This record gives sequence, structure tokens and C-alpha cells, in this order.
Amino acid sequence: MTSLGTTFDASRRFANKRLHLGVCGSVACYKALDLLRAWRRLDIHVSATLTDAAQRFVTPMLFESLGAVPVYRGMFAPGEDVFAHLEPGQCAQAMVVAPASADALARLAHGAASDMLSAQALAFGGPLVVAPAMNPRMWAHPAVQANAALLRERGARLVTPDCGEAACGDTGYGRLAEPSEIFLAALRALSPQDMAGRRVLVTLGPTREPWDGFRFWSNPSSGLMGAAIAVCAFLRGAEVTAVCGPCGAELLPRDVTRHSVCRAKEMFEAARDVWPQMDMGVFAAAVADFSPQYIGAEKFKKNGSPDGFSIDFHLNPDILQTLARTRNPGQKVLGFAAETAPDMQALLPLARAKLKSKKTDLMAANRVNDRSGGFCAPTNSMVVVDAHGREELWPLQNKADVAWDLCSWLLQL
Repeated sequence: MTSLGTTFDASRRFANKRLHLGVCGSVACYKALDLLRAWRRLDIHVSATLTDAAQRFVTPMLFESLGAVPVYRGMFAPGEDVFAHLEPGQCAQAMVVAPASADALARLAHGAASDMLSAQALAFGGPLVVAPAMNPRMWAHPAVQANAALLRERGARLVTPDCGEAACGDTGYGRLAEPSEIFLAALRALSPQDMAGRRVLVTLGPTREPWDGFRFWSNPSSGLMGAAIAVCAFLRGAEVTAVCGPCGAELLPRDVTRHSVCRAKEMFEAARDVWPQMDMGVFAAAVADFSPQYIGAEKFKKNGSPDGFSIDFHLNPDILQTLARTRNPGQKVLGFAAETAPDMQALLPLARAKLKSKKTDLMAANRVNDRSGGFCAPTNSMVVVDAHGREELWPLQNKADVAWDLCSWLLQL
């Protein structure tokens, strides 16, 4: 099954949701198949409509073989139900048109209903996601831009094209956006928007503390847990700002604001600067508690210390504790604690102690000595405690689903 490299590629939160996919004529048609497979991997029910032009590039049978049910071929195709143009509006919870041609944009913007896809879109009252793909000069044309703007004004979510070389050889904005962006835009359309209007800060990834110009002190954090939190908040409607260490930023959708840092001091400064404007802070980064003394920008030569050498370490700022204690009224704080413990029960008092010492509203602790969770693993088992005395032990599950449950808990505080 296809993975698009997002934190939600294996989530169970979208099982049995219903999505309708519209595919227009474009060289990028084949990417719609990757999207279909990725959504089906989450057990989302996907139906599809291929325009006549799309069927010049890909076949309905191919979509059917990958799990799309039903696949509509045309308004007057033999055997097609007489009310097929109304079916997505009655069954689907979100509709995605990817790729969307210039002709499709015009039809959608102006309420045309002369083919199956445009009629289905006109009869669809749910969230609409549109991902255009065309020649860069076509995309830049004022008429196309006006149609795109009109769709936005009416509430459609546009996943605008990327810049690059088109199939014709022209270069510019017009290439279909990365499938991961369209995939997540669809999940957002299927998600409750219960975090809409909230501004959320997330720190994620490791920090790297250099001791010469080429080597550093760090940890094996992948940033996956923090990225899952950031993506989850984005899917649920929040305005998300992520302060990212060297790993994890690549997992974020482009609508998440990113501040890339390396050292703990840089992460602290970046988080401190934006924190006053936030409603929630999720401090998931694996920040180095200490940083080594910096020897210099040149590579340290081992022949200069044949008997070995020592480096002094200095205490780094405690980002979670400092920002939690200086927060504004109403700001909510979720902290993470990476601990070593023999079992989950032994993790509970460690989580309670961290909750108290860091002055957070919610503390999530995991065992980094458990290889099935923690650093670099796609899953986590957690002990979660809050300032009101609620405590839970969560069994092993996908980090995206852990993120979903943590966001839900944070909303209830």
C-alpha cells in the first residue's frame, strides 16, 4: 500500500469516513491513484468520477481495482444510475478534485453542470478540496486566477500548484501539489474543526549542540510525535506554529508556520518570541538538557589529544518550565517527558512529578527504553496525567492517534 510520508498514513481516526474523488484530464492523473490508495489504507470509503478527458490518461477499471466504489464514467454512460450526479452529495462527507483542469475550475466556479463531475460538485454541500494542475501560463492567466479566487470566496479549499517543470517543458507554478498536501487537505475536510480559531505552538524534534564546527551532542529523536501533534491540530482547524529541530519539519504541511532551529538556546528563543500570541503550547521536542563547551569552528583533530580529552557541559534553558511559568491567563500547556522505566506503572509517578515541577496542565510520558515506542518508532504507549488529577495509561498505538487523543484532552481542560 502507498505511504505518502505523512504522520497520518496509518491513523485509525478516519475509518469508515466517505470521500468522493474527481479526476480531470491531466498528465498528473496517475498521482490520483496514489491518493486513492493512501485514503483506502485508512479505511476511508472512496468513490470516484473520471471526466472524459481523464479517461484518456487512466481507466475507470484501474480506480475500481484499487478500491474506489463506485466509479462514475460520464453523465450518460451505459448502465449509469439516472441520479448518479446526486449520489456524492447524499453519501460523501468531503469531495476532492485532483487534478483539477482549467476547464474544471471554470465549471466549478460558475455552476456549470454539463458533465458528471461538475453536476456532482454543484449538488454537493460538504467541504470541497480542489487541487489544480495545468501549464504554468494557463495557471497564471487572469481568468483562471479569477475562477480560483471565486472558489476560495465560496469556501472551497484550494491546494495551489507547486513550482517546477511541467510535462510540456515549461517551468513555473502549475504542477500538481505534492500528493501529501492533497491527502492532508482531504483529511482536514473530514475532521471536526473543534480547534478552529485557536493558535497552537508545537516544539518538535531533537536539538543539536555543537562542540566543534562539524560534530554535535544530540539524541535520536525523529520529531515524529511532535509533527503528529502539529498535523493533528492543523487538521482540526488550528493555526499552527512549529519550532522545529533538525528532524521533523519535513513531515509538516505547508500551511503550518515553521521556525527551523538547531540548538536548545535557539529553540527557546524562537518559542519564547511567539508564545505570548498562542492559545496552546505543546512542548514535544527532545531538547538537550546540556550543551558542550564549543571548541571552535575547525574540526577537532584526534592527533592533538592522543590520550583523549574532556569537554565541559553547560545547562540549557528549560523551555517547557520557563514558558509554562510565564504564560498568560487562559494559555494551556502540554508537556512531554521521555523517561526510562521498567514498565508503564512505574512511569506514572515520574509523570506526576514532571507535571508538578514543570507547572503544566497536561503531561504525557513515554518509555524511551521500550523499542516499540519512543524515539524513531511509529507508535507510542503513554502515561497521561493532568492538573485536575485525571490519570490514564494508554496502550501502544500509532503516534497520529496518540496526537489525536492528546489534542482532545487538551481541548477539555
